[in-house]
Amino acid sequence: MSESIEQAVRSRYGAAATSNLSSENEGVHAVAQAFGYTAEELSSIPAEANMGLSCGNPTATANLREGETVVDLGSGGGLDVFLAAAKVGPTGRAIGIDMTPEMIELARRNATHADDGKPLTNVEFRLAKIDELPLPDNSVDCVISNCVINLAPDKTAVFREIARVLKPGGRLAVSDIALKKPLPREISEDILAYVGCISGAILIEEYRRGLLDAGFSNVEIIDSGSDLNVYAKIDGNSGCSSLVYADEMKSLPVAASSCCTPEPANATETELHAQLSDLLRRYNVNDYAASVKVYALK
Repeated sequence: MSESIEQAVRSRYGAAATSNLSSENEGVHAVAQAFGYTAEELSSIPAEANMGLSCGNPTATANLREGETVVDLGSGGGLDVFLAAAKVGPTGRAIGIDMTPEMIELARRNATHADDGKPLTNVEFRLAKIDELPLPDNSVDCVISNCVINLAPDKTAVFREIARVLKPGGRLAVSDIALKKPLPREISEDILAYVGCISGAILIEEYRRGLLDAGFSNVEIIDSGSDLNVYAKIDGNSGCSSLVYADEMKSLPVAASSCCTPEPANATETELHAQLSDLLRRYNVNDYAASVKVYALK
């Protein structure tokens, strides 16, 4: 089952990487600012690095310092990697991990002109899953992630891997989606409609317990209070109000639908949008899910 979920997520993000969405899209720019990125930050990186896939700004809470090694789980087009690279400086290292070849290709292309048109020398992007990190034990000062851990089928394995690669005293600074309360069955079992970025999310208390069980301390999970409906501002159906389509997803659980990913061209758009609209009339996604800031120490 987890392989089916990973395949679906990889497919959606592969499509996102070639969607031509960027900060030049007004809605994409609005989503990034709504989740904590400043106009200055967005203008300092390639526009193509931002596709409106965020649910927060982890570099704002990571307290990155010169010379540190930082790893971004699910790095996408490189948005947070590039911002982190500027903070850790030329003596530091910013490493992006993503399981989608198209995203890795996009991020590497963005890196060639991310520093005022020049290539960045302190970044790298590696193709891998976030529950199998290609990094040595105790080698990283900080791990960041942005709206990605909620998509992982085995979050326990992800938490263990983060703890493994962090140095003693290292820290985790994550923006993610978590549930404030269980989803109504009508939403959780509906595999045709994709409602918000909540299908793979876990309860906030389960998130906290998972980090503690992995050996973390000083775990803080804070509801940012952001409105998840902001994704609807993105044109092109890339935001978290988009839908999975029936012909590929009918055999998968609702958790297979991925956060903030584009709707394929052959979707049964009228039927699916009608179902989503009907659900949203009865349920407010903000009642059940939250954009959270997660911080923990190893």
